[in-house]
Amino acid sequence: MAAPAIDSAWLASPSEPFCKSLNVCVQEANPADILPVLEAPMPFASDNSNIPKPPPLPSKNCTRTEYSKRPRECSFVPKETKDTWDRLFKEGCGADVCIITNENSCVLAHSNVLSSASPVLGNVLRLSKVKHGMRYIKIPGVPHGAVHVFIRFLYSSCYEEEELQKFVLHLLVLSHSYSIPSLKRVCICSLEQGWLTKENVVDVLQLARNCDAPRLALICVRIVVKNFKSISSTEGWRAMKRANPALEQELVESVVEADTRKQERQRKMEEKKVYLQLYEAMEALLHICKDGCRTIGPRDKVLNGSQGACNFPACKGLETLVRHFSNCETRVPGGCVHCKRMWQLLELHSRMCSEPDSCKVPLCRHFKGKMQKQSKKDETKWKLLASKVISAKNAVGSFSSRCSSLL
Repeated sequence: MAAPAIDSAWLASPSEPFCKSLNVCVQEANPADILPVLEAPMPFASDNSNIPKPPPLPSKNCTRTEYSKRPRECSFVPKETKDTWDRLFKEGCGADVCIITNENSCVLAHSNVLSSASPVLGNVLRLSKVKHGMRYIKIPGVPHGAVHVFIRFLYSSCYEEEELQKFVLHLLVLSHSYSIPSLKRVCICSLEQGWLTKENVVDVLQLARNCDAPRLALICVRIVVKNFKSISSTEGWRAMKRANPALEQELVESVVEADTRKQERQRKMEEKKVYLQLYEAMEALLHICKDGCRTIGPRDKVLNGSQGACNFPACKGLETLVRHFSNCETRVPGGCVHCKRMWQLLELHSRMCSEPDSCKVPLCRHFKGKMQKQSKKDETKWKLLASKVISAKNAVGSFSSRCSSLL
């Protein structure tokens, strides 16, 4: 936010009330200490003791009572049963179905098992013709090995990890096409748990959308957005660009949108940091004018320059700024940037002060009386700035109260 202009009429008596109300020990001001008052980022938490302690680790005896009350399923499939079904598939004893694959190879199976496992395969078998007591159906478009793993899963729900990783994309298509939710969950979980790479993520994204896997599709989009530069140079991206330009446009827009959100988030964080610094400056100004700090404070206070570090983060910079302001001979708009900043702080305080009659900050009532002479534009700017700083103050207060309640 641009700093509002300062009316020269407000500077009619710039130093008399200010200098008389404060006891400023003579000390040479270092310009390097003045600038950080509003510009250098400062943490708003000044005391590490306010940071809440982490919760204790759960004990070994901790049990999930929430789930212990649930009735257990009356189902248990021993390994021997799975091995029996696995052996029935591998040996093909009594098979009455021949599944022809792309390589003109055949996978033997039992029609009753296929019909029970997949209603889609049951319909295909009913429409197939019987030749010499054997039904012949085709599963085209996928390798023979993928069909073999798929049919074996229908029998025993068993698979080899290496085969699943090799044919996971084909199995995802088969499980969706023939309505096998259990195999589909296995494929999606395996892809989500680390089998997604920059080379296959575009292919997986297209399959996830076609196979009704929205969570997997969302994960793929996030990976593309995060690694767009490297993924856009892969062969999968070039093939998708040729076959599905609409998806390419959608992904590019997602990247732009994510970058815009990131920039907006950073801008808001920087803006919030400035408001927190202004809030800290207001607190430090009250502290100096009311209680005094080291070498500067009210005239009725005894200053102790050797006291320890101040708990107000902005106090050091503000102390240097006040000392410069009390000794500067320019002190006019456009003449001294440090004095201009001091005038802005004093005016901001006056707009936030609710007790001007008893306030010990210099020129507080003076600024309260001069506010009516401001233009409507400047008045709106100052009101907005004051509301932002107060909101930052309230946010810090609510955060501190939540932390205290957790202790």
